[in-house]
Amino acid sequence: MLAATSPPGTALCTTRRLSHRSTFHQGGFPLNQRRRLVEIRRAAWQVSASLPDADGLRVEYTPWLIVGLGNPGNKYHGTRHNIGFEMIDRIATREGISMNTIQSKALIGIGSIGEVPILLAKPQAYMNFSGESVGPIAAYYQVPLRHILLVYDEMSLPNGILRLQPKGGHGHHNGLKNVMDHLDGCREFPRLSIGIGNPPGKMDMKAFLLQKFSPQEREQIDAALDQGVGAIRTLVLKGFTDNIERFNLGQKYKYHKV
Repeated sequence: MLAATSPPGTALCTTRRLSHRSTFHQGGFPLNQRRRLVEIRRAAWQVSASLPDADGLRVEYTPWLIVGLGNPGNKYHGTRHNIGFEMIDRIATREGISMNTIQSKALIGIGSIGEVPILLAKPQAYMNFSGESVGPIAAYYQVPLRHILLVYDEMSLPNGILRLQPKGGHGHHNGLKNVMDHLDGCREFPRLSIGIGNPPGKMDMKAFLLQKFSPQEREQIDAALDQGVGAIRTLVLKGFTDNIERFNLGQKYKYHKV
């Protein structure tokens, strides 16, 4: 079994205090069978998180929960506010992870990056209620706060600019704020924000968020998603090292011509 403890100084911010109640759904199976399916997946998750190395010794890996924020349904596909969903899809494709289970109002997939187990999640209760998925899933799979990575859109960053941080506030992002509310108000979890720029002129903010990208913006976003997958791989395998600092610095100036 994996230890799911928080770093010193964050004793009050732990997923163990969260409710373990979840909403189970798997096709048309009866409720008891649905619960059994999720229990089987949880058992497989725990086994994959503790594997023997070449010498036969058991090596434990702390799993990661990577959550993309967005809105469900074709209506919102490809919009600025759904960039978090797109990042999850990109990771799933690159790592060969099937997003094929609904649990706690989220579409989830279980796999790994290298030998580190990861759980990908796309909350399906709409952006402003994302925490209703993140809190219960983190508690159910015993993922510590320092390994819950949220991916979301950020208007304060230029389109296609990424920023990876170990913690922070919600910055008036309603989805991020709701997640924090369901994590007992804690902010000590990583986040990858993806810049989408500001609304032009006097354009309504909501209309801007639910708008699709222009061809030029789309090109920048696609490149950013590829860069984001690389940054997430580095984070999962090595943590917040100097490589992440260099990544952020490179992102900050990537549109500046020398």
